Order: sequence, then C-alpha cells, then structure tokens
Amino acid sequence: MHRFLRTVGFSEYQKKHNIDGLMKDLADHYRPDQIRKIQLDEETNLCEVRAEMAPGMGVNIYGEMDETGDIRPEYYVPYIIGRSISSKADCSIQRHTNRETYAGLLDEYRVGISLIYYLENVMEYRERQMAKISTDVDYVNLSGLSIKGKILLPIKKTQKEREMAKVASKERNNLLEAAKNGSEEAMESLTIEDIDLYSQISRRVLKEDIYSIIESCFMPCGIECDQYSIIGTIEELEIVKNCITGEEVCKMKLECNDMFFDVAINKHDLIGEPQVGRRFKGQIWMTGTAKFKA
Repeated sequence: MHRFLRTVGFSEYQKKHNIDGLMKDLADHYRPDQIRKIQLDEETNLCEVRAEMAPGMGVNIYGEMDETGDIRPEYYVPYIIGRSISSKADCSIQRHTNRETYAGLLDEYRVGISLIYYLENVMEYRERQMAKISTDVDYVNLSGLSIKGKILLPIKKTQKEREMAKVASKERNNLLEAAKNGSEEAMESLTIEDIDLYSQISRRVLKEDIYSIIESCFMPCGIECDQYSIIGTIEELEIVKNCITGEEVCKMKLECNDMFFDVAINKHDLIGEPQVGRRFKGQIWMTGTAKFKA
C-alpha cells in the first residue's frame, strides 16, 4: 500500500485486496480524457489512468492495456497538482531502477540542498523523450503530500520587520548565487553570517521556544531522498472532498524558505485549525510537475 494514499482521502482503504479492487474499478471505468498510452516497444505499452477525486487531486494508475482495451493495473501513485511556480533552478531528471517512474533533482540554493522530488507528469516526459523533443525544464510546480502535521501560530512581526526580513533574504540569496559561481568574498560573508546566526540562536534558545525563533525550515527527513520535514506559512487554504469516500482534505499553499508550493493532508491527520497566516509543520513526500521548454 502506498503510504500517502490516505492523503487524497482513502484512509479507510488499508488492506491490499481492498485497494486492488478500488484500483481495478477506477481503471475499468475510465473516460477517454483520463487515459494516456505510450508504446515502449513492439510488445509492451504503458498506460496511465488519471482518476481525479477532487480538482487537482487524485490517483494515477499505471499498467498495461491488452488487446481488448482492458487495463491491468500494476502500481498507483496519489497526486496533487501544484499551482505555483516553485523553482526555476537547473533541473535534471533520472529514472528509478525498478519501475517506469522518475525523480527530478533541483539545484535549489534557497533551501541549501539539492532538492529531489517525484516527477508527477511521467507520461509527458516519456512522450517528449521518445519523440526526441527537448526535455529541458523551464520551471517546476512542486507539491507535497503529508500524513501527519500540526498547525503552529505565526511569529508576531511588525510591517517594518517583515520588510527587513525580505531584504535580508534577498541579499542572502544573492550571496548564495555568487558563492555558487565561485566568489570567495561571498563565501566569507556567508561563513561570518552563519557564525553570527548560530551565536544569536544559542543565546535566544535559553529563554524562548524554538518555534518562536525558527520561522520556517526545509530539511531532509528519514532515509528516502524525496521526503522532507518542513515548517511553512499558510498563504492560501482550500478544503476539498474526495468524491468517492467524502473525506475532507486540506490543500494549503505554503511559503517556506522563500519557495511557494502546495501541500495536501487528510483533515483527520492534521492537529490544529488551519488558517491563512498560521504555520504548518509536518513531514511531506515531495512531488512536482516539470514544465518543459518549448
């Protein structure tokens, strides 16, 4: 069972035979606009059925279509479609070893790491690859699926403090870009800045709660390379319902480390009341839709 199936409103489907039956039903009742098919070789094809449970949210079912037009489901992936342009950083795409699935690697300096995500629009990428059309990535719409999270109160700031934070963030991003290009002066400035920041946090943590010091964070979590622990500010909030189970799913647009992306979580798995301006803290599985250059 896919751990994040409950994120898109299927929390009651916990047994393999129940899930297999659900996927078979969804694959058998597809509409022509829900399916994409590519011929991998003379005898093998790959089909994707996009079963949408709510706008921009659902399950992608992958399998092979036989001569009669029936699809034999082999695996499935829950998805949500990111609506924000999250990153325009250099992006490379690599195939996973055991399945026709792919991961994207973003050289994203704003989070301080190479950001890895599961590629959501696999079929588009393979179609372009097979047709020998450019697969250079213009930008990526990131999205995260979560099975456990909580709501934190925002950090109180004045308008002047918010503006100063934006300026400081922009200057730091410029320094990171310069350091990436080999500027020794930028590297020295960043090192001094990090030492000062460490000293400041060490003093404050003795008297303050850690979440009043750390406004947002983005860091790898666990041994899987596309899962992250995040704290981000809720910029937009939408509650949608799974059209089959009726379960409610919270879809939030988050701002985290100057990046914007959507996160979905089953309402049963969220502690606290989400509101715009508050913060979300949780572990996410990062997925993304790559927008290719013309």
